[in-house]
Amino acid sequence: MKSGHMVIATFVAAYLVADVTVSSGLPKAILDQIDASKTGVNNIKNLVLSGNRKSSTYNRLARFTDRFPTRLSGSEALERSIDYLLNDLRSQGFDNVHGENVAVPKWTRGKEYAEILTPVRRPMAVLALGTSIGTDGANLTGPVIVVRSFEELERKKDKVNGTIVVYNQPWTGYGSTVRYRSGGASFAARFGAKAALVKSVTPFSIYSPHTGAQNYNASFPKIPVASITVEDAELLQRLYDRNENITISMYSEAQNYNDTISRNVVAEIKGSTHSDQVVIFGGHIDNWDVGTGSMDDGGGLMISMEALSVIKQLNLIPKRTLRLVLWTSEEFGLDGGEAYYEAHKEESDNVSLIMESDHGVFNPKGLHFTGCGYARAIMEEILKPLNDINASTVLEGGGDSSDTGWWVTDKKVPGSELYSANEDYFFFHHSHGDTMTVLDKGQLDRATALWASTVYSVANLDEVLPRTGEYPVSQYSTMIKPSIQTTSVLALSCFCIWDLLQHTI
Repeated sequence: MKSGHMVIATFVAAYLVADVTVSSGLPKAILDQIDASKTGVNNIKNLVLSGNRKSSTYNRLARFTDRFPTRLSGSEALERSIDYLLNDLRSQGFDNVHGENVAVPKWTRGKEYAEILTPVRRPMAVLALGTSIGTDGANLTGPVIVVRSFEELERKKDKVNGTIVVYNQPWTGYGSTVRYRSGGASFAARFGAKAALVKSVTPFSIYSPHTGAQNYNASFPKIPVASITVEDAELLQRLYDRNENITISMYSEAQNYNDTISRNVVAEIKGSTHSDQVVIFGGHIDNWDVGTGSMDDGGGLMISMEALSVIKQLNLIPKRTLRLVLWTSEEFGLDGGEAYYEAHKEESDNVSLIMESDHGVFNPKGLHFTGCGYARAIMEEILKPLNDINASTVLEGGGDSSDTGWWVTDKKVPGSELYSANEDYFFFHHSHGDTMTVLDKGQLDRATALWASTVYSVANLDEVLPRTGEYPVSQYSTMIKPSIQTTSVLALSCFCIWDLLQHTI
């Protein structure tokens, strides 16, 4: 081999065997801070996934929802469940455990039923929508008009007066479809309808109606409104398309009352260095009066409680305070979340991160995150140790959850929401099917490990997460740092080259 070729070969060999460490582009000080939390993160994962906290999230949630299956806003059952949570947190010795009063709506469902009278007699499964009025103690009977959209109803407005309007809207995603549930009653009342029935807001059904909140427009009369199953909505559509004369009778004891007092639940682990600065995380306590709310939002509530419990058991004291917040009355209009924001929004500069899990706790993939690019880069680094459980993805956007949106949107506090394989979430949402059967012990454990590791690592940084700034180093200027092994190989290579040149000259 010619000497020049040998020199080149030596350089190539040195490059191939070198252990090159590629930096994330974050400042070394931040990388060192994240690295300092890795022992704690590994201990969290070991304790939750294979230690004595294995299956604890599932078991605690089952005890809670078995004992308090319905926790409707304004109900005594909700307040008893809050007492239970407060006592549980106090018994574990957390700091600053207390409830914060919130004025919330009170509504009761009572008895309800509906029946198709003509052209064929058959009962229908129904669930009155939250805040709906009842039928004044009598059956409400009327002819039926079926529409697929608000636009179709407006085109047929001259036929609406005195009818029961049935909405058979297509599923186009929750955000676009839910408007029929929330505003369908008043839109029908605008043209003189006496009641409204709305196809359940779900892409899949096994003859189960899905309830949820609705809102009356003060400009139009209030009329009773309930959800019906996908199957019955499609049956009524077929009958209507065949020009059958459809008559429905419905009965509802739904009733609204004056607002009452509920409570948000708060518990903390005080920080060692910056106790006035906080990482806030939680879920909401209330649910609808069907199912047990194990998915919505018992899972989010319990991974948050368990995260705090795990960190305390390991005696991990981060630099800033970990604050668990469990919000009340989310389902009826985000009352707990809004009240908490109004009471604490002046503290926003001291909130490093706010997280809520309210889209189901299924197999975790990582976090949705809303914040600046610099903060997102930090979060990506923090989640890297979760790669071994496939939960290290940080998705841009979606970090402004139901009870935390004000903080993220108005105050620019970085926000996160659990990112999990929740494709089936709306199969069970607000229905009798929302029970412990939906959830999986292993998935809850992995979500708890992700949740606890994240809040601990963020709270252990020297500073709160940045509000401004993009990724600090572009993808085209990534630093390459030689490791000790690399340095040794290169030094040996240089010696070999020098020796080769000596023999060549």
